[in-house]
Amino acid sequence: MTTTDPVAAARAVAGDCARAYQDIFADRLVATYLLGSLAYGGYSPAVSDIDLAVVLTDTRDGDASTMNTTTETLRGQGSLQRKLSTFWASLPALRAGQDDGRFPALDRLQLADQGVLLFGDDVAKQVARPATDELLLESARFAVDVLASDEVISEFHNPRRLLVDMVWFTKAVLFPVRFLCTGTKTAGRAATNDEAIAWYLAQPQPIAASLVRMATRVRAGHPLDSAQITSELAAGLIPLYRHYIDEETRRLLRVNAPAELVTAFTRWRQRLE
Repeated sequence: MTTTDPVAAARAVAGDCARAYQDIFADRLVATYLLGSLAYGGYSPAVSDIDLAVVLTDTRDGDASTMNTTTETLRGQGSLQRKLSTFWASLPALRAGQDDGRFPALDRLQLADQGVLLFGDDVAKQVARPATDELLLESARFAVDVLASDEVISEFHNPRRLLVDMVWFTKAVLFPVRFLCTGTKTAGRAATNDEAIAWYLAQPQPIAASLVRMATRVRAGHPLDSAQITSELAAGLIPLYRHYIDEETRRLLRVNAPAELVTAFTRWRQRLE
C-alpha cells in the first residue's frame, strides 16, 4: 500500500525494518521502538532520519556484525530506507544504564521518555535514565568526535559539501543550536529541533540568526540556494560554533569534566579562528 503522507510512509518503512530485525533475532528480540522525530513529532521528509531502537535479551559475539549487515541491507532497499538509523542494546544493559551495543545516553533517555513501541514487550519504563552530567559529557564527546575532525573543520572554513547536501547543511547548522538549548533550557533531556530553533531565535541578538532561519527553511523542504548559502555560511557558521564551544566549555568546567575533554574543546576553538 502506498501513501502520500510522508510521516505515514516513513512509519511504514520503520515497521518493515522492525520486522526484519525480528526475523533475524527471533526470540532474542524483546522489543523494537520508534525514536526521534517520528516518535515525538517534527519529522522532516527532507532531512530527518528514521530512528529505530532494538532491545535484545542479551548481546553475543557477532551481534554487532549481524546488526550492521542487516541495517546496511535495509538501507539499500530504497530512498526512505536510506534514512534508517538503528540503536540497539540488551535489556539488562539498558536497565543498568549501560550500552553494550550502540545506544548512547541521549538515545537511551529518549527511549525511556518518548519511545513508541512497534513490536514486542513494552520495557521502556525499565530503562535507566542517564544523569544530567552523563548527558553533558556524552554530547560533548559526540560533538568533538563528529564536528571537530580535520575534514569537518576544513569544510567549515571552505564549504563545498555544505552547499549541495541539504541533510549535512541542516545538521551542521542546527547541531550547535540543539546542544545550546539542551544545555541551557532542557537539561536532563535532548531538545527537539523545533523547540531548539524557537528558543535560540528568541534569545537577545542570537548569533547567526539568519543562517539558523535558512537551515530551518531547508529542513522544511526548501531547496538549497548555493549563492545565498555561501554568504550566510561565511558570515555565521564559525561564529555560531565559537559561541557553542565557549558555552559548552563553561559547562564542562562547572562539572569538573575530564581535562582531556576540556582541552579538546579548547583546541577545537583555536582551529576555528
